[in-house]
Amino acid sequence: MADFEVIVVGAGLAGSVAAYELAKLGREVLVVERGNFAGAKNMTGGRIYVHSLRKVFTDAELAEAPFERKITHERISLMAPDANFTIDFSSDELAKDEQASYSVLHAPFDQWLAEKAEEAGAEFIYGIPVEGLLKDENGKVCGVRAGEDEITADVVILADGANSLLAKEAVGYEKPPASQMAVGVKEVFELPAATITDRVLAGSDDEGAAWLFAGDATHGTFGGGFMYTNKESISLGIVAGIEACANGATVPVYQMLEDLKNHPAVAPLIKGAKVVEHSGHMVPEGGINIMPPLVNDGVMLAGDSAMMCINLGYMVRGMDYAVAAGQMAGRHAAVALEAGDTSKAALAGYVEDLENSFIMKDFRQYANEPAFLEHFDRMFGAYPAMARDVMNEMFVVDGAPVKPLKQKVMPHVKEIGIMNILRDVRGAMKAL
Repeated sequence: MADFEVIVVGAGLAGSVAAYELAKLGREVLVVERGNFAGAKNMTGGRIYVHSLRKVFTDAELAEAPFERKITHERISLMAPDANFTIDFSSDELAKDEQASYSVLHAPFDQWLAEKAEEAGAEFIYGIPVEGLLKDENGKVCGVRAGEDEITADVVILADGANSLLAKEAVGYEKPPASQMAVGVKEVFELPAATITDRVLAGSDDEGAAWLFAGDATHGTFGGGFMYTNKESISLGIVAGIEACANGATVPVYQMLEDLKNHPAVAPLIKGAKVVEHSGHMVPEGGINIMPPLVNDGVMLAGDSAMMCINLGYMVRGMDYAVAAGQMAGRHAAVALEAGDTSKAALAGYVEDLENSFIMKDFRQYANEPAFLEHFDRMFGAYPAMARDVMNEMFVVDGAPVKPLKQKVMPHVKEIGIMNILRDVRGAMKAL
């Protein structure tokens, strides 16, 4: 008899939600987390779309969740070294509770999720890395090896992040190419709530903004900057492609973040703030193209370990996928346990549910997006410069006779080339 019916590796979103579902169904589940507490090893921008959480928790439970601010402003910037062109969008639709999104900080949010799972009956062990998987004579996963301990289970759920140490052993997954992965660095800046509200033009101290930067944020390298407002802090960071940084970046990632902090469009936002956190993280950028097999005999993958992250340039998603996948993994592990069969075939219902859900439909819809953005070089240099030059033509008044709008715009458009612009628009329409 196994020590536990299910072992979950990782106490992030996917892992804790899977444990919560299993515990609610009366299953014996152990979560093993290498950090000293849930969220200790996690890093996020971070923003969560709550639609997935609404399928896991009641409204009363979500009212207790440690959300930071409801995102009511969407901002996208084309950043040149000496200018910044920003779209600021707000609407009543963004603020509706049923389709809202919130900024979160991983440490308190992941701890809240873990507490919910523990209240439901799951057990957690912290500060212990899982170094390998146990397999029976037929090659079926039957537990984990953590330090000097071997702990057996009928099912193992891997939710140990984008740099999973166990995916190869579990499903034969090789590391994705560097071109499909990015590195993220983030700092959290402490400021009074009222100061943040005023600086981002939010309606109250419970509302905030999500802001993405393309162009000079990464000095023309594939990637971008991000900013999320928390209640009493601001999360600011950079995500840059690993291959792009290795082969052509003019400055290292840490310097990109320093320069973003000092850019004239960003510096006033964090003026007088105290840095209270600095972190780094691997980010999967390849979508479905780098997704590993999600089940094998006795094992399932969910969240970042399954590469469930999408970066569309104007939006980054991953946490809502992790929550939904964790819920499905927990439920299908329980079904397999009830049937007394935890083989790959018996766990395949998890994959089928994913395929029928928004998760895999989204990933298939955006299958071509990673390759498009990876080679969309003009977005990281030429277009921010064009936006700057066109806006200068429109708004700078120096006493010279005014020109027709066409004469102001077209020379800068022609610098890029009308056909190049049309090709980029066509590529974006096909990929996005």
